Amino acid sequence: MPILQTDDQHFLLDGQPFRILSGGLHYFRVHPEQWADRLRKARAMGLNTIETYVPWNLHQPVPGGELVLDGPLDLPRFLELAAAEGLYVLLRPGPFICAEFEGGGLPSWLLGHDGIRLRSTDPRFLSAVEHYLTLLLPAVAPHLGPQGGPVIAVQLENEYGAFGDDTDYLRRLADILDRNGVDVPLFTCDQPQDLARGGLPGVLRTVNFGSRVGPGLAALRQVQPTGPLMCTEFWIGWFDRWGGVHVVRDAEHTAAALDELLSAGASVNLYMFHGGTSFGFTNGANDKHTYHPTVTSYDYDAPLDEAGDITDKYLALRDVIARHAPVPDTPLPPPSKKICHLGVELGEAATLFDALDVLGNPVASEIPVTMERLGQSFGFVLYETRLERPGPALLEFEAVHDRAQIFVDGQPVAVLERERHERTAAFTVPRPGAVLRVLVENQGRVNYGPALHDRKGIIGRVTLDGQPLTGWVSRPLSLASLGGLTFATPDTPRVGPTFRRGHLDIEEPADTFLDTTGWTKGCAWVNGFALGRYWSRGPQRSLYVPAPVLRPGRNEIVLLELHAVPGLATVDLRDLPALGPEEE
Repeated sequence: MPILQTDDQHFLLDGQPFRILSGGLHYFRVHPEQWADRLRKARAMGLNTIETYVPWNLHQPVPGGELVLDGPLDLPRFLELAAAEGLYVLLRPGPFICAEFEGGGLPSWLLGHDGIRLRSTDPRFLSAVEHYLTLLLPAVAPHLGPQGGPVIAVQLENEYGAFGDDTDYLRRLADILDRNGVDVPLFTCDQPQDLARGGLPGVLRTVNFGSRVGPGLAALRQVQPTGPLMCTEFWIGWFDRWGGVHVVRDAEHTAAALDELLSAGASVNLYMFHGGTSFGFTNGANDKHTYHPTVTSYDYDAPLDEAGDITDKYLALRDVIARHAPVPDTPLPPPSKKICHLGVELGEAATLFDALDVLGNPVASEIPVTMERLGQSFGFVLYETRLERPGPALLEFEAVHDRAQIFVDGQPVAVLERERHERTAAFTVPRPGAVLRVLVENQGRVNYGPALHDRKGIIGRVTLDGQPLTGWVSRPLSLASLGGLTFATPDTPRVGPTFRRGHLDIEEPADTFLDTTGWTKGCAWVNGFALGRYWSRGPQRSLYVPAPVLRPGRNEIVLLELHAVPGLATVDLRDLPALGPEEE
């Protein structure tokens, strides 16, 4: 029965001084059949604790609905596996998690309420939070320390000081946790400059940083003169964005900073120990005056790479930990087996526009309907109307979130990107009654800062030559299932977004990386499992395929290519990732 407490300087576990040596591992970014492997490698590194967020948006995809707690979202099983490996758990249940995750883990359906104030005492937000936690916490309760479980502390809110300073909101959250039986210590975490704003009196404050260890700990001591020192997010790598480079952090420098942190007597959570993958459409985005979506890979230059293999950084940090705490004397496993198979032909095709009736139901309205009002979280929305006057035309949007492909009578005429602050398109209407289609991709809701209110689709009104354009049909395309598609071998190249399918026979499943070099932009699935997005903009050029997704015998690969299918329409499965050029 692990009971965590604090005194003036330390954590105490069952009354004895205890240092938390934790590593971040998000169960929802790792295939569940690989959880035990990743946890075992955490213990072998010398960690005694695992930290994980809980993504509200995945666990409760429907407002007011029951929680999803099975398969890749089986949090109780993950906690059991952590306990079996001898690891304690720091649980960070939200409601907001950031994590470079879609919407910071907040459900998109919250944005169906006009004017809702997220992360506040707005009754609409707080009632939704309370309903969520009232469903989640009974599933967690048997795994709390006082009940003999591994969870020794629970986070109250996440980097709240970067968003607001409403202590009444934090107090209300604490009351909800208390009423639902959370009887372990609560904590908050903030960057040094936000520590004063983001905490709640009586709740342990912790700090987040990746360098400048001394000033970071001093900032924590300034706002919290007594109590244990804890860095809840010790950033040992970073995330990548589309159009950027693959960010890495030198292992030697990281190890030196960790040694400084542990030498100061602090506890730590390595963010991340193992980053994993933002599978499907779950990547987030940042918007500090310019919108930047995050890539699919969450490799994070972590000690365990995206495929769960041990890196030089793992070995360097393990050596540092061994100077301060016992490290298991167990042999470290070699890299996992990988599949390499070049030139897999995707010879079958299904055009997106020919498959609309099996992908989503249309909604008619005078103005375009946002994704949230359509009851949709992820994917695309297709907007359609008719243009009655032929000739030159100027189409203008109030806003497009996030990327719009524009077609007239099936022909592509423009692409508008929120990232480039684009809102207008000029083209020629070929005939009276021409069909205008606007395919809008949700590239990831903002996961940090005041721009969390990130609705998707066409936002507001649309004008054509300065006049309101009305009479729209909005069709949600979540692409949650591709089962209704009919594929055929194309006689001629298809125009417009097209699904391409191929098959691969393998003898024994193993990890691999789907290389999309030569393709432009789209999404990929293997055996119906959504791997994520690809984009020739880079830096990422391969998608991780976990071994459990594959099966002996025939395997299906599907790409939705939004632009131009390569002439050979092939992909490669490689034994190494291609995460792009690194910083110089």
